[in-house]
Amino acid sequence: MFRLIGLILAQSILLVAAQTFLKISVQLFGVFSWKWTFFKTAFTTWQFAASGVCALAAMFTWMYVLKHYEFGLAYPLLSVSYIIGLLSACLFLNEAVPLTRWIGVVIIMVGVYFVVK
Repeated sequence: MFRLIGLILAQSILLVAAQTFLKISVQLFGVFSWKWTFFKTAFTTWQFAASGVCALAAMFTWMYVLKHYEFGLAYPLLSVSYIIGLLSACLFLNEAVPLTRWIGVVIIMVGVYFVVK
């Protein structure tokens, strides 16, 4: 069980990192246009590349989990990504996360505890 939790934690961190890098990169792109300069900017930012690498690593980690563990047990554990996502929003994107959102995540995690037990 601890191995599964470690894998899910790693997969969730990779997934949130991918989305965080993607958020940062799309902000750097500027206004969308069908011009070469827009696409050159999009595909040459290291944040966009890091997003792809993290997403790919998250997918391979999830594939491993799916092969070796029950889906009905593993999938609810992915909700740990809600916590990691909120932490990323606060720490890396400097977003204000209201208390009600934190309470909602705690309620979800309590529900996951009952699903896993």
